[in-house]
Amino acid sequence: MNITASVNYHVTSTQPQAFRFEVDGIVGNLVTPELVATRVEVKDCRDGMNQIRFDDEGVAFLSSESVVSHFTGDDWQAQYDQEIADLLTRHIGAKEVLVFDHTVRIDEHDADRKPARNVHNDFSAKGAQQRLIDLLGDKQAEGYRQGHFGFVNVWRPLVQSITSSPLGFIRPTSMAAEDWMTIELIYPDRQGQILGVAENPGHEWFYLSNMTPDDVAIFNVYDNLHRPHLAHSALDVVGQEATTPRKSIETRTLVRYS
Repeated sequence: MNITASVNYHVTSTQPQAFRFEVDGIVGNLVTPELVATRVEVKDCRDGMNQIRFDDEGVAFLSSESVVSHFTGDDWQAQYDQEIADLLTRHIGAKEVLVFDHTVRIDEHDADRKPARNVHNDFSAKGAQQRLIDLLGDKQAEGYRQGHFGFVNVWRPLVQSITSSPLGFIRPTSMAAEDWMTIELIYPDRQGQILGVAENPGHEWFYLSNMTPDDVAIFNVYDNLHRPHLAHSALDVVGQEATTPRKSIETRTLVRYS
């Protein structure tokens, strides 16, 4: 079912913009750049999910049951990392997969990591190149640059079906070059750079309704050759009351292609 949702676009500015994390040493203390809440119409792709292609749209929705049911502690990570690597090898043609981060998000007021409610893409070109070096070192990073590589995220609901704040995407062909802007990420121990997105009435939003823990969204956030990256955000659905808080896990990977 198509929905109306509220999203938070970034605001174009001549001044540097940044997210500042763990401000004053307090976990979860976040300072954000200026955002503007905007209502958008969002198409439900449930009936045509098999028509959404990773090579064309930069995203794929798949059914992929996990044997991992508890995402706490450390015992689950090796098994889940292998599942993610196998998934990306089968479905997007990955030759090598390096899983480097898992983020569990809970849509509750006191949660350390809540759903990301700004319209963004996880890497700028500069940010992706720096992350490549951070992960591999200069020498190995140069080897990756000589071929085809990308950063790919895998998003999955946890515990129960998504009843609020689903993950939404903007169709890449509806984006204009001037919609994108660089946003700095300032952590206590490192810095990064993402792409924020400005409001554009031409944006075509879409999502997959009623995602369960057996559903995943695989989406591209950087590709050094041709594949599109996606602006995305949690969606606050107009008129929807959450029965349970949204819980999800987002896995970040570095992928090397043949």
